Amino acid sequence: MQGQGHAQPVQRPPHDAVLVLLRVVFVALGVFSAGFLAWAMLLRLAVVTRRPVDIGVMVAAVAADVLSIVLLGSEPGDDVHTPGGYLGITLLFGTLLGAVVYYLVADVRHFQRQREAYAAQRYAYAPPVSPYTTGTMPPHTPAPPAHSVPPVPGPPLAQPPIPAPPQRPAPARIEQVRAELDELSDYLRKHDGHREGDHEGGR
Repeated sequence: MQGQGHAQPVQRPPHDAVLVLLRVVFVALGVFSAGFLAWAMLLRLAVVTRRPVDIGVMVAAVAADVLSIVLLGSEPGDDVHTPGGYLGITLLFGTLLGAVVYYLVADVRHFQRQREAYAAQRYAYAPPVSPYTTGTMPPHTPAPPAHSVPPVPGPPLAQPPIPAPPQRPAPARIEQVRAELDELSDYLRKHDGHREGDHEGGR
């Protein structure tokens, strides 16, 4: 069994010129044969469409042609101006007219549906168009980086108090400076006393 997703591929329909030529040939065959070969166009239609309805119409046309031939052949001589002859001719040409109309309408509809199914199949299996092949680029929205959210400032941290450096006792420092000044004063006095003695001796 085939799955429902696997559909039968649709064949590409013939060109319109070929279809028109075939229709003209089969219709002309039925007309120029005075309706005796009207079933030929219906046979072609049944082979192409493979529908039971078209096969039934073809069988009915064959039966009508055979019946008309029997009615015409049952008349004595070449006289067709009898009830059987009129019925045979009416049945023959009525079958021809009905076969031509049915054949043309059904054949046109069949190939029209086949053309639509083929176009839908091509569209379904067509590869997606890439923007790199067409030369157009879609608008690109850059993704925000992971760390793009600005940090929320928190409350300021309390700074621990900086301890003041230990101070030396002021009196000890003052005493040291005073002693140095005294030494400097003594040195200067001695130095000045030597200078004065040298000046007096020189006189």
